[in-house]
Amino acid sequence: MAAPEQGESIEESPVGWVAEHVRRYVATDGTEGATYQGYDALLVTTRGRRSGKLRRTALIYGRDGGRVVLVASNGGAAAHPYWYLNLVADPEVEVQIGAERFRGRARTAAAEERPRLWELMTKVFPQYARYQRDTDREIPVVVVERA
Repeated sequence: MAAPEQGESIEESPVGWVAEHVRRYVATDGTEGATYQGYDALLVTTRGRRSGKLRRTALIYGRDGGRVVLVASNGGAAAHPYWYLNLVADPEVEVQIGAERFRGRARTAAAEERPRLWELMTKVFPQYARYQRDTDREIPVVVVERA
């Protein structure tokens, strides 16, 4: 993701409750919103693959050493979430965990590492296993490494 241009705005998720969560997270530097229903949450900013605009959403995450792990579940829907499609097109992302912000490079987990990371993430958020049963697509696991 290219650095934001002077005055460039970041658009929040079009989903109302997610946008509210993101606004609260940003306004409090993660004091509010760094957990969601008891699960650790972060903010990820991607560059829109069609619009070129910066897009930010909140996601549950896990850690694998120094890497951040995300799951593109989209609640078990048939289609991948937009944030995932955006980072496939442009893997440069910005992550905020609490007050800490950093740039990273995101990628879909390789076939050989996915089973271990999937197991990690279903321990972090057990609903992911149900989401996988609810869809025919393989839900991507995403690894973010600091830039």
